[in-house]
Order: sequence, then C-alpha cells, then structure tokens
Amino acid sequence: MKEQVKKRVKLKIKKGDTVVFIAGKDYNKFTKKGGKVERVPHRGKVIEVSRETGKVKVEGAGIIIKHEKPNRPANKSGGRIEKEMWVDASNVMVVDPETGKPTKIKVRVNEDKTKNRVAQSGSELK
Repeated sequence: MKEQVKKRVKLKIKKGDTVVFIAGKDYNKFTKKGGKVERVPHRGKVIEVSRETGKVKVEGAGIIIKHEKPNRPANKSGGRIEKEMWVDASNVMVVDPETGKPTKIKVRVNEDKTKNRVAQSGSELK
C-alpha cells in the first residue's frame, strides 16, 4: 500500500481575521427586521486555522450540540455543550477593513523582503 503524503493547503486566512460566509449552511441565516425577513450571511472572527485540512473555525458558526456525561473526578458537570465545528475555508472570505465587504487577498513583498497581506482596495491586513 502506498503511504499518503500530507499536503498543506495554502491559506491566506489567519487567526483573528473577520470573515463572512459566501457559501454553506451559515450563508443562509435569516433575521427579522421590523417585520421583514432578511437573509444576512454570518460574520465572525476566525478562532482556529487548520492548514492540513484546509478548514477554519469561525466564532458563532457551524454550531453543534455535544452531550457530555458528568465526570466527578475531573470536576466536570455534564449537559449540552454548544461548540463551533470546522468549516471549509472555501466557504468564507476575509472582510475588507475599509469597505466592510468580502475581498480577495494579495501578498505583497516589500523592498526589505517582508510579506504583507493586502486587500484588493489596497488596505493592509494585520
């Protein structure tokens, strides 16, 4: 049998970025505003990034409910715990800090050979 080689996915999304969903379950969230029902894609900060799988965890997105038993020696109370699940990185886009809209990211190399992430509007990302 062949050994599988682990490939790392090149992601331009980093921990702490604000992202908006462009596809998937959290893209079609509905809210009521004054009697009208509007579809608003979920926005949130990136909690974790997995380059091995090409997935990200976004604050408040992909929520599942996990049932845990109480564990007395570890002093854990049981119950239903809500937690974020991994979401494919292709389902999210980084939000431009200037315009507040989803944008693609470029990597610009400076004269002193340092790399900066830049939005399409030209504003630098952290």
